Amino acid sequence: MGQLKSPRSLRSWVVVDTADDREDGGSARKITTVAGLIAVASITGAEAQQTALPPVTVDSPIARTKPTSTPTPDQKKATAALRRAAKRRDMARVKPVPYPNIGGLAPPDADPYANPNAPYMATRLQSNKFSEPIINTPKSITVLTKDVIEDKNATSLREIGRTTAGVTLGSGEGGNAFGDRFFIRGFDARNDIFLDGIRDPAVSIRENFFTEQVEILRGPASTYAGRGTAGGAINIVTKQAGDQNFYNAESTLGTDQTKRITFDVNQVINPTLSVRAGGLAQGADVAGRDHTTDNRYGAFGAIKWTPTDNVKVLANYIHTDLSGIPDFGVPWDRVNNRPVTESGVPRSIWYGEVNRDFQKAQQDIGTVQTEFNISPYLILHSNFRAERSLLNYIGTIAEDPGSAYPSNYVQLNAQSRYQIADVLANQTDLTTKFATGDFNHTLISGMEFSRENVSIDKYAGLYSEGNGVGQASSGAPIVPYDDPSSVTYLPFGGASLLGTPLKATVDTKSGYLIDTANYRDFIILNGGVRYDDYTYSAYTANVAPTAANANSIESGLVNYNGGIVVKPLPIASVYAAYATSSNPIGAELDATSAAYGGGTYSNSGQAFGPERNKGAEAGTKWELFDRRLLVTAALFQTEKDNARESGTVNGVRNTLVAGAAYRVRGIDLEAAGKITDKWSIFGGIVLMESKILKSNVLPPSTSPYTTNVGLQLANIAHQSFNMLTKYQLLPDWEVGGQATYRSKIYGGTLLAANQGTSLPDYWRFDAFVEHKFDKHLTIKLAVNNIFNKLYYDTLYQSAAPFVMLGPGRVGYLVASAHF
Repeated sequence: MGQLKSPRSLRSWVVVDTADDREDGGSARKITTVAGLIAVASITGAEAQQTALPPVTVDSPIARTKPTSTPTPDQKKATAALRRAAKRRDMARVKPVPYPNIGGLAPPDADPYANPNAPYMATRLQSNKFSEPIINTPKSITVLTKDVIEDKNATSLREIGRTTAGVTLGSGEGGNAFGDRFFIRGFDARNDIFLDGIRDPAVSIRENFFTEQVEILRGPASTYAGRGTAGGAINIVTKQAGDQNFYNAESTLGTDQTKRITFDVNQVINPTLSVRAGGLAQGADVAGRDHTTDNRYGAFGAIKWTPTDNVKVLANYIHTDLSGIPDFGVPWDRVNNRPVTESGVPRSIWYGEVNRDFQKAQQDIGTVQTEFNISPYLILHSNFRAERSLLNYIGTIAEDPGSAYPSNYVQLNAQSRYQIADVLANQTDLTTKFATGDFNHTLISGMEFSRENVSIDKYAGLYSEGNGVGQASSGAPIVPYDDPSSVTYLPFGGASLLGTPLKATVDTKSGYLIDTANYRDFIILNGGVRYDDYTYSAYTANVAPTAANANSIESGLVNYNGGIVVKPLPIASVYAAYATSSNPIGAELDATSAAYGGGTYSNSGQAFGPERNKGAEAGTKWELFDRRLLVTAALFQTEKDNARESGTVNGVRNTLVAGAAYRVRGIDLEAAGKITDKWSIFGGIVLMESKILKSNVLPPSTSPYTTNVGLQLANIAHQSFNMLTKYQLLPDWEVGGQATYRSKIYGGTLLAANQGTSLPDYWRFDAFVEHKFDKHLTIKLAVNNIFNKLYYDTLYQSAAPFVMLGPGRVGYLVASAHF
């Protein structure tokens, strides 16, 4: 055995055994020997000057047996599993192709869901239920971003509907006369409007000063949205507090006497807390119409709180107060079968009572959204909403006075409503991310609970003692339709509520599962199922209950969807999808009669089952021009079964029956984004055909139609087009405009276009020019309806309907300040 002296310190040494017969593989000896030699060489001089100390013997490390070099079967399985997991993680990290320079160009107040390089183009939706970008989603979706809404000069949701292809405005005689009513792909969607993904059942007049973007989902969507949604749904995304400071203000002057001011301010308080606030004040008339006014006031506040990296809380409160003198449009020329304005009556004539008529719409909406990241693969969302809405008005409808009066006379009938809607709702869902093979899944499992209460009353005392002008009937003046001004200023006493409101409640308890499976961003599968436990109950207050005024309806609604997306290129997708939805009785809370979607029926036995809808769609989406222009093309078909219709059955008029069926087919083409660095576009064209497949009632008159079967649907534009475009002439000058087309609209009773009435088609053109004086101040001059086109939004369903007119030409000067 040999020994090696190695220094333990500058003053002591260690003697290490270097015997060759140690069974340690030599590793300990080699390490010790090398270390010792280096140390000896470094301190040889120092050693010569020191006194030698007694040597100390230290054993080398105990020898250990090497592990076998052949892995066991369990080790092989574990290694393979780790490799597969790593592969999936790598695949998940690289699957999306990023948008060029995304996030680098957006101003502080930009739409967070839009492409900053092309602000007309949205890349994703607000709801976490849609886990993939729009190009990977198997559904036609129209998103009006913040910039689109501003360049359309659309200050209300109604104006957005008026200038969007595939959407037709609607009207009603009672509850929805002035509220937002839309038809999407031919189906009524007035109760399919959502704020931040939660249903807003109040048929109200909605302002846009608190709106970030508007999302229109086309086709049945009950898996995502619950009841209704036969033609689609509209989601209003509200402004939320952000992470950058900005201070914006805007003022508008209009030729229709518009005076409008808005502000929008965001302030970061500290790294975990931000606040945002905005406000609105507007006074305006309506272009081309006498006496009508449109006054609006509102405010919103929002906070964003992130107490930890894993918790985020968003909360906002919105208050709007809209008021003015309402307008039910113009009457029908019974002789020439057209609106009286097509027979020479000036478009400005207003058929109302200045001293009586008014409208008021208020909304107070509070929402709290929380997000808790349990892990990178588990995210819990919970959204809570409390809302109260008021729709309060007295208006005048110019209607057919009956055959006893000359054909050029109309009866000025009073219509009124006092409606309060209250909503409490909660949505809670869990997002789970996992993999099966090479498929990356995003599973949304959630529950929703809501209670919607509505109280609907109307006014008494609406007739004037001075109504002896012209010819009077039941206190409603009957006057020539070309000169109603003689009764416009009649004195009226105080109107009062009847005190017997219809009180209805809808309770909904829902559960849903939505799974999206992505295979290497090449094949994306999407499917979901939802169950709604729906209960409607209603009674008339202060009235003894009867079968007609007190009832309860329960429905269990099961709906589902499925879709597949194939991406031959990262910028292109081809998809096919199928979905269902259901419309139970009572779902339209603004209606009282079941014939209009309400829950009140005239006799027992009319509590029909829900209408059933099914839709199929196939299409393609492309992101062109450096992924700055999203182009969509789709073929679609939607069918409704067990549809309710009103007509004559066994000689009894206005009988409501179920069992009808109809179909809508069409093509949907859309484009949004930038073609070049300077040229932006947004718009589309929708071409539809509709057909009544089954009907159990007769038309109101056997002339000109003897059956409803084979007729098209009433009250919708089957062809529509809109295109908004903007071009940057110079760095500080932009010009733009939009063109809107609506085809002829045929009138009729519930479902069928069977009245022989129609509204003409029309084109409307708008334009604007914008100059940026510097980075803080912008001036815009805009003109809507440049050629002052006389056009009509909608008509009522009777044989002699009233007709709602679109606004005339109006110019706006808009000054915007941004800091």
